[in-house]
Amino acid sequence: MTETTADVRPRRSTKKSTWKTLLRDILVIFVVALLVSFLIKTFVARSFYVPSGSMLNTLQINDRILVNELQPKVFPLERGDVVVFKDPGGWLPPATPTPTNPVAGAVGSLLDFVGLSASDSDQHLVKRLIGLPGDKVSCCNALGQMSVNGVPLKEPYVLLPAGVESVSEKEFSVTVPKGTIWVMGDNRYNSADSRYHMDDPGNGFVPLDDVVGRAFVVSWPVSHWSWLDDYPEVFRGVDSAE
Repeated sequence: MTETTADVRPRRSTKKSTWKTLLRDILVIFVVALLVSFLIKTFVARSFYVPSGSMLNTLQINDRILVNELQPKVFPLERGDVVVFKDPGGWLPPATPTPTNPVAGAVGSLLDFVGLSASDSDQHLVKRLIGLPGDKVSCCNALGQMSVNGVPLKEPYVLLPAGVESVSEKEFSVTVPKGTIWVMGDNRYNSADSRYHMDDPGNGFVPLDDVVGRAFVVSWPVSHWSWLDDYPEVFRGVDSAE
């Protein structure tokens, strides 16, 4: 009887040790996954939602987009890129805190941490990059087109009201300073973009330091899934005209 009891005890101990090892491994995998997600969100890519209609019909209200944070930190931006940037100052109304219950707040914070959500989306803007540092951007010519460095643009992404041909109701001519960009919404007659902040301290230019990254895909809802085109053919010839 003693021998039988002695034979059983090590088996129970081994079983308990196996469960401890399994739980430890699961915990390690979970922590590593969180850290990897955090690093990806901080340095590579993160998710945002679109709170307004200024980029219709390219982006719909409440679309979720993935943003490549390596641009412009590592790789340069290009004309035509759809960019997400922090409010340069005065472009958005002050944020109003919304009450949340502790559980929802904790879940939201976790999703923010790993980059699957962005509770600060309403304090960021999304527009299309039209002018790079040194570019001369003007509007509009006799055909209602915008020009960059004297090259008129045919912009298929622009949404205009019925019967309207000019791509901007506001005329302007600017030269983009070093370290900044000029941005405009695709929904040109319903977008408070660079044109409408020309009297602000920053004169409507967005500092490159405020750019979070380039939006490259609509990730949600599934019915809206698409890659975001930067339309290189629209800006072909602009560089050689500088």
